[in-house]
Amino acid sequence: MVSLRIAVRYLFSKKSNNAVNVISVISMAGVAVATAAIICVLSVFNGFSDLAYKNLSLIDPELKITSVRGKVIEHADSLSASIAKVPGVAMALPTLTEQALAIYGDRQTPVMIKGVPPRFSEMVNVRNSIIDGQWTLQDSLSFTGCTVMSVGTAITLGARPGYDALLALYVPRRVGRISQANPMASFRSDSLWVSGVFEVTQGDYDNSLVFVPLSHARMLLDYTTQASAIEIKVDSTYSIEQLKNSLSSLLGPDYKVANRIEQQQNSFRMIKIEKWISFLMLAFILIIASFNVVSTLSMLIIEKRDNMATLRALGAAPRQISGIFFCEGWLISLVGGIIGILLGIILVLAQQWGGFIKLSANPDQLAVTEYPVRLGAGDILSTMALIIVVGLVIGFIAARASNSKN
Repeated sequence: MVSLRIAVRYLFSKKSNNAVNVISVISMAGVAVATAAIICVLSVFNGFSDLAYKNLSLIDPELKITSVRGKVIEHADSLSASIAKVPGVAMALPTLTEQALAIYGDRQTPVMIKGVPPRFSEMVNVRNSIIDGQWTLQDSLSFTGCTVMSVGTAITLGARPGYDALLALYVPRRVGRISQANPMASFRSDSLWVSGVFEVTQGDYDNSLVFVPLSHARMLLDYTTQASAIEIKVDSTYSIEQLKNSLSSLLGPDYKVANRIEQQQNSFRMIKIEKWISFLMLAFILIIASFNVVSTLSMLIIEKRDNMATLRALGAAPRQISGIFFCEGWLISLVGGIIGILLGIILVLAQQWGGFIKLSANPDQLAVTEYPVRLGAGDILSTMALIIVVGLVIGFIAARASNSKN
């Protein structure tokens, strides 16, 4: 305690040499800036993660059931009806997903078709993602099926909603023999009007996803009651995780129940990996900034040489004297780190409420116009732990230096 009190007095007292004062302030400021940068960068990654999750609600269901043993779920219609009766399930709908070739006019591109029932737009907020046309899978005039395609598919094919041309979809036949004399007979095809174009700022979806009526998808793929998945909307009064656990127990090991994050686990895993790689890089910068503290302490040791001699004459042990500079190094890092954390929190909250830093000069180019941010308690604690560890290391180096100069 005596060493700590003397270290606090050394830290805030005016030094005889102004250069020591200036270097002390610069050292503390360097630690503060590096710490604030860590808080801000981690908060930006949190913001982008939240934005990605929000965009998933436009396409992905709250829960999704798939088969573990096969590509499709047999008797999916009856299973969906049974699941819909489970408490907490607001809606359960079968969907069918498969690769196909899309041809529009003289252009063609591979796409991922997703057959959905008429009530699909009640399950997710897909209507909010429409940027051209409207969400409809049935033409009211011709009673022909319609498709809603992603913005990437629309650009590649040069397609727009309307009656200019039909979109032709081709998939290989699942059953039957392939005729070399007539290769086209090996494919099943269907034609639909383009009713809308959507964009959700998710690359996998925006590049190639095409929505079609479930009945048309089943006809193309030679299915009757099968589905790739059963998608579920959870009652607002129930917990998603609790319902997920209940359905997993009810369905058994033959089915997998996944929430939105698990449905896109690769994307969220990459965000998390990039976040902590950035943390390690900024931590390295913080360590480099902390070495200025060592220079400050070296000058302080030289300045306080007479004081150390007085303390030794009064009976202070070498360990007590080195403890003073150990605490001094730790305190400089700690105070600088706390200032940096507070500064980072202020900057993040200012961005969160005011949106001062913009993503693009043209707001029409992006779905969001400012950097999304969110403070995370875990990020603050991790940064604080890093500061404490770095401070202890700096303090240990200062203590060794004071022993060598005694």
